[in-house]
Amino acid sequence: MKAEIIAVGTELLLGQIVNTNAQYLSRGLANLGIDVYFQTVVGDNAGRLREAIVNARKRADLVLMTGGLGPTQDDLTKDVLADYLGRRLVVHEPSMAKIEALFASRGAHMVESNRRQALMIEGAEPLGNEAGLAVGVALEADGTRYMLLPGPPREMKPMFDGPGTEWLRSQMGAIAPLHSRVLMFAGIGESNLEAALIDLIDGQTDPTVATYAKEGEVAVRISTKAQTDAEALGKLDRMTEAIKSRVGDHLYATEERPLEAAVIELLRSSGRRVSSAESLSGGLLAELLTSVPGSSGAFAGGVVSYTNATKHALLGIPLAQLEGPGAPGAISESTAAMMAERVRERTDSDFGISLTGVAGPEEAEGKPVGLVYFAIARRGGETVVHTAHMSGNRDMIRLRVVKAALYRLWQAIKADAGG
Repeated sequence: MKAEIIAVGTELLLGQIVNTNAQYLSRGLANLGIDVYFQTVVGDNAGRLREAIVNARKRADLVLMTGGLGPTQDDLTKDVLADYLGRRLVVHEPSMAKIEALFASRGAHMVESNRRQALMIEGAEPLGNEAGLAVGVALEADGTRYMLLPGPPREMKPMFDGPGTEWLRSQMGAIAPLHSRVLMFAGIGESNLEAALIDLIDGQTDPTVATYAKEGEVAVRISTKAQTDAEALGKLDRMTEAIKSRVGDHLYATEERPLEAAVIELLRSSGRRVSSAESLSGGLLAELLTSVPGSSGAFAGGVVSYTNATKHALLGIPLAQLEGPGAPGAISESTAAMMAERVRERTDSDFGISLTGVAGPEEAEGKPVGLVYFAIARRGGETVVHTAHMSGNRDMIRLRVVKAALYRLWQAIKADAGG
């Protein structure tokens, strides 16, 4: 079954609200084994809404619409579909009774427009609304199935998950649900990752493989349709192994999660702790690490040593290292190494990590925007300094260097733990 989602509402086109319904419904339909090929957004206009329905019917077996079921005159979805199908609108008596009882309980006057929420298309199956008043609609006409759901997510979600999904299952016969696995990668860009997997991507049939770029991370989603969990697991495992054989060094998780969560988990499982000394990132590394639940057992603390005076006072970096003729300066490999070593020593951590560089918008110490150094000091081991040239604006550079540093830290922890 192929589906198209039509989201109805001028407020969506104006950007006043975000169309989260389409995302939620796409995931729900995929879990049922229904492919969503198109998503359309149309305003509260009868002519354009009818045109959207005509186009959707040409290319989909299921047309799923959200929004436009309310009491006002611009809530046109039921009216337009009923007119298009040549059917009458009729009152769904249980919904009408619910509306009348609500107004009576509040001692409020019910205007005639409120009755519109109890209307449904003749011959359709009603979808009960546990969180609101507008009744939903499900019907089949001339080989095409239609489902009308409310726009507010708090009403749409339980209606779709409950009576909506039940109706879809009754229409589908044997279901082959979609099973997916997400592999998370760091330390490699999307284009390089795709190049390493290009034959798997180009030759995909089942499972399918797709890459999704995030800032400093890349996700690979493997998807397959299977009648049983065991069948799906076998297919997903085989494709996972094929991908790992090529880029396994960059694979940090086999579920969708940020890199900082994987770092904290690895630290906790190996009984180790890390501390940070940050300059250009301004505490962003510490913020990401401490956003992970349970990080207190793995993160000892951090120093935001943004100025030379702070680097000297809190980390003990000699001023001769930071300033004056011939000094390496704050933005240098040697300063990055000192920062990592001093913060590790002062917090008695197993690892110390530091970041320094030029985030912009102007160069500093005669060094260009995007030049960054980050170092990792290890208890009983050598300090390793990494140099990178990051592109983007100030915020992008800060986030990218933090993610790059987290990836190197993840590698160092694995190596130290013998993983």
